[in-house]
Formats: sequence, C-alpha cells, structure tokens
Amino acid sequence: MTPKIMIILGSGSDIAIAEKSMDILDKLEIPYSLKIASAHRTPNLVREIVIQGTDAGIEVFIGIAGLAAHLPGTIAAFTPRPVIGVPVDVKTAGMDSLQSIVQMPYPSPIATVGIDRGDNAAILAAQFIGLHDEEVHKRVVELRKEYARKVINSNEELIQPIDRPYINNNFLRIKDLEINKVEADEDARKCCKNMDAEVAIIVGRQTDVPVAKKVSAILDRLKITHDTKVVCPIRSNRKFINYVNSMKNAKIFIGVSSNSSQVTGGIVGITARPVIGVPCTNENGDDYMLTTVSMPPGVPVATVGINNGKNAAVLAGEILSIDNPEIVQLLDKLKDKKINL
Repeated sequence: MTPKIMIILGSGSDIAIAEKSMDILDKLEIPYSLKIASAHRTPNLVREIVIQGTDAGIEVFIGIAGLAAHLPGTIAAFTPRPVIGVPVDVKTAGMDSLQSIVQMPYPSPIATVGIDRGDNAAILAAQFIGLHDEEVHKRVVELRKEYARKVINSNEELIQPIDRPYINNNFLRIKDLEINKVEADEDARKCCKNMDAEVAIIVGRQTDVPVAKKVSAILDRLKITHDTKVVCPIRSNRKFINYVNSMKNAKIFIGVSSNSSQVTGGIVGITARPVIGVPCTNENGDDYMLTTVSMPPGVPVATVGINNGKNAAVLAGEILSIDNPEIVQLLDKLKDKKINL
C-alpha cells in the first residue's frame, strides 16, 4: 500500500498534533506515512525523504512544526506537490510558528491551517486528493456531514436540559426544524462568465480586486481556466450562494477578502472542494490573516500570505498538478524564471 500523504514532524514533541491528522486519515481510509525530521538539525534527511517520497508517489505533504517552523517551507523546496503547514503552539501562543509558515515568498506557497489544527490539515489533504479520486471525495463529504450533525445534536444534548425561569427550550426546537438546502436559481448561470472554469475566484469587495488580478495573471500563465466574481456573502447573500452553487465544475475556490474574511468562511460552508484564502489589508492597514486561517474543525481554509494572490494561484496549480504533469512543467518554468531574475 503506497501512501498518498506524508506527515513530517519537526520534533517528536509534535506527535499529539500529528495524531489529530492520523485520526482523520484513518477515518477517511487514506494511506499515509509519518516521519520526524528537522529543517535545522537534519536538513539532509528532510531533503531525502521529500525527494524520494515524491518519486515514490506521495501526493500531498503535511509539515507540522513549532517555534521558527521552517519545516513546511523546507519541504516545499524539494517537491512540486502541495505542502500543508500546521503551526504548533510552543511559544507566543503559536503566532511565531503561524507567521513563519504562512508568509512564504512567491512562488513557494504553503497551504497553512490554524494553530494545532492537525485535523484540518488532514481534511485539506483529503480534499486535494479527492479532486481526482471520487471515493475519497465522497468520504470527505460524509465527514463534513458528521461535523454538521454534531453541531445540530448539541442542541438536544446541551441546550434542552437547561432549566431556567425564562428560557423557552421548545421555541423553534432544532430537532423539529426543516432545514432547506438553498439551490441555485434558474438564471444564476448568468452571474458566471465561465461556469466551466477549474478555479473560481471570489472577491469580497472592489478594493480587494487588485489582489485577485494577481491570482488571474498567474493562473493564465499556468493555463488554468478561471472565473472571477466580486460578491459579498453578507451584503449579497443570495448572489453569493448562487455563484458558488453555479460553479459546479470548479475544482478549487479562492477567496480574496479583507474586513473579517467572511468570503472564505462563506465558501467552505457551501462546498466540500478545497478553498484557498488570500487575506488582504484594508484601507486602514489592518490585515485579516487570523480570521482567514483560524477555522474550526471540519472546514479548513488553505491560507497563504497577506495580499499574496500570486501564491494562491501557484498553490492552485500545485493541487491540480497532482494528476496533471503538464501543469508540473509549467510550474517548473515559472519558478525557474523567478529564481533567474
């Protein structure tokens, strides 16, 4: 059984975070490999297991590291495969690790998840693999339903037993509610310029469009079809849902947003396909990296650096290249050109 995913720990002390990943991968029945190798103490070991792992058929790498957390970036240096980074809380509440992993230079993205979120890293890896393995995709969809049921069931388990003078537990009791799935309107296709695109780019507001244009420019160079829509899930909820549901052929969604990053959160609530998040700075200079990356269990967002639309496009290319050698070649040319500059 050849593993599809390799999990690399920067230290044996990170094993508890790796166990979160392994629990998910066991449930999803995806074979994986687990190694310990330090980017600083054993750099040659990292290089060899990544190169040999890639040659042997590893499709996704997960790097788990704390402190300086250079391991995911080191992994990315030796493979064209997508790399998921899991920052670990060792010091400063894990913020040092998070910044080290997510703020990667172009064209070397790391699909970063929240601090200590080994579970979300495994789900994200499964979503990547599910793009060319329908059985894995179906299992991811079922896993997401489990997370949803847990939320719904908590109303009966936690809320109903509460006994207070003024609480009415039977008002809109959740177990009795009919929860309707919102389908795309018949004319919703009109909101898409290219509804057959492989990548859908959703921009939260006009001021974030320049970052989205950087995504488009790199996707064009990688010959990946894409569509772009400016729509806010808060101000135009119906249009937002219509657009996501209409992009049925999209393999990857890229959310570009500032001001609380509701775009990426809105997308992951609708689709089980991979979502890449590009946090932006607003006119006040505030950035929204934390509100993009710190997602709850079950709904990961592959976050790249602030305003780094180019890296979002490269990451999309790496994900799609798992079963497309032509994109691997285009990525190699793109990276070589950047280095030669």
